[in-house]
Amino acid sequence: MAAGNIWKALLTLLLSLKSAREMNCKSKMSFIKVDDKSDFSFHNLPYGVFSNPDNPTLNAFMALGSGAWREARARLQTLLRADEPTLRDHQELRARAFVDQSTALMHLPAEIGDYTDFYSSRDHATNVGIMFRGKENALMPNWLRLPVGYHGRASSVVISGTPIRRPQGQMRPDAAKPPVFGPSKQLDIELEMAFFVGPGNRLGEPIPIEKAHEHIFGMVLMNDWSARDIQSWEYVPLGPFLGKNFGTTISPWVVPMEALMPFVEPNTVQDPEPLPYLRHQDPYTFNINLFVTIKGEGMSEATTICKSNFKYMYWTMKQQLAHHTVNGCNIRPGDLLASGTISGPDPESFGSMLELSWRGSKVIELGRGETRTFLKDGDEVTLTGYCEGHGYRVGFGSCQGKIVPALQQ
Repeated sequence: MAAGNIWKALLTLLLSLKSAREMNCKSKMSFIKVDDKSDFSFHNLPYGVFSNPDNPTLNAFMALGSGAWREARARLQTLLRADEPTLRDHQELRARAFVDQSTALMHLPAEIGDYTDFYSSRDHATNVGIMFRGKENALMPNWLRLPVGYHGRASSVVISGTPIRRPQGQMRPDAAKPPVFGPSKQLDIELEMAFFVGPGNRLGEPIPIEKAHEHIFGMVLMNDWSARDIQSWEYVPLGPFLGKNFGTTISPWVVPMEALMPFVEPNTVQDPEPLPYLRHQDPYTFNINLFVTIKGEGMSEATTICKSNFKYMYWTMKQQLAHHTVNGCNIRPGDLLASGTISGPDPESFGSMLELSWRGSKVIELGRGETRTFLKDGDEVTLTGYCEGHGYRVGFGSCQGKIVPALQQ
């Protein structure tokens, strides 16, 4: 794509939110006003794609690298400043640049060639290990040595708002009997975040951890739906398959890493110390507040079932990317790498219903007599997340999906 076309597309894409008409002017003095609680402040400026035949995906822009990303962000912030007349005083140009959110249909922000899901929350891995193997063997021997992951299915990654059909498959609820086939009875959510890859690497040439941040474009919310009963029967010896590949939902707006850097926190202390190719001293963990709500059919309002935070992650995104490519695996612009379920140390921060219900042994209260252990048809699940600044937020919008019944056989 020609550079001029990229700039034109970016100007249209990045200023498309209704909230872009209301961006924060407090510290950056933008001429566009925004509420203090808006996810999409002047400090954020996320990237996204909406319906219009002339709008590209973001892959070409992702491939340009961090220098171009910084230049684009700086130029957009300049255009939005209160003392910059280019857009402020040009009604025709503003009419071309701004698109009301109510008229825009959001799409996946990139063509996702490959999708990898990691398993990088120690609290989550420990909880699941205790359920299935006991406290003595909660973590597998490799878990503290490398970022465990598996390759998911890119074709079933969908944008927020896409209905999720209850999957069918083989299950073995009674170990003394043969497996059965039917709709999953233990359909679950997984509170995750994911990042899009910017520039790729050549086959056979690893990305060193010192350069990993240059390949991380930005982050989205993710719900990696899971059919626990299908997964528990199929996963030995090769890992998840039909229990995971039926649907993965992401939020439509990609928050650039530069917008998140004010919220960076020290990395989790890792013991034992990782091998040299995984070591980095610079902080790359982020204070992102995360929430999960469920609204069942007939419920007047949603109930929050989880309050967690991205800072609980054990392995960082830089470590995930360095490990992914250390064997020479090539990644490409638009590839999606996910965190795995994000759980914290307290029960309210558990990022899956498997943990919240402790494998179905206790109920999750939704209020007014509504309870769950796993998802029912008609349940609407919404993930939200944001960083909290002084008088502003850098947020991710929402990641929403509603469960529809399995197809009749």
